[in-house]
Amino acid sequence: MPQIRLIPVESGFMTSKAGALSEDATSEMRFPIACWIIEHPKGLVIFDTGLHAELQTSAARLGSLSKVFYQIDMEHDLKGAIESQGIDPAKITHIVFSHLHFDHCGGTAAVPNGRIVVQKAEWESRTTERFRNNASYRACDFDLGHDVEEVEGLHDLFGDSTVICIPTPGHTIGHQSLKVELESGTVVLTGDCCYWRRMLEEDLVPPFGYDLDLQRKSMETLRQFARKGATLIFSHDAEQWAGIDGKPLT
Repeated sequence: MPQIRLIPVESGFMTSKAGALSEDATSEMRFPIACWIIEHPKGLVIFDTGLHAELQTSAARLGSLSKVFYQIDMEHDLKGAIESQGIDPAKITHIVFSHLHFDHCGGTAAVPNGRIVVQKAEWESRTTERFRNNASYRACDFDLGHDVEEVEGLHDLFGDSTVICIPTPGHTIGHQSLKVELESGTVVLTGDCCYWRRMLEEDLVPPFGYDLDLQRKSMETLRQFARKGATLIFSHDAEQWAGIDGKPLT
């Protein structure tokens, strides 16, 4: 197996009423916006690009969503966050999007040479009326002239079964998670198929989404990976993120 490292990159934190994100939740919640770099002998991959740099100083870019996500804390923009890990953003070769919501693709400009890898259905959705009328999407965050590889279904990024895109639709039409094989075992980056562990354990979904029944089926796919021994890393799980503490996984 090739030597692979999975490197956490913090894009910031957002605060919201938890009920805006998950059924059966009422408290205020501060949660991380996590990105991950996969260091592979054949290239450098970033899974999601987090928040746009403008959100460091103003929430105006969010429009109506600023009432939902009413506090944003960013120590670095994505470029600075990547560089803090000793990595040159210009050397990242692949950008794998879980989906195209603003908190998962806002920092794309900081990765100028990455080839975008996205499910075909997700990429095509950017031209639809549903996309244009959804404040979570901003094409100017990610549609910046990068090379784009539209994939359908399972996609083996390097052809060696170590980094594989896994379709997990429901949150959006073409949502995908990412399976990474490390020396220590299998890791699945869930994206927004599941925000945090409790949602998976109690079969909770957000009060919005493309198809919540389909999302629950995709969550079952994640459970199947967990039953086989995989470690699931959730997109916005504050407790799990604190435990990772910025340390690479190998």
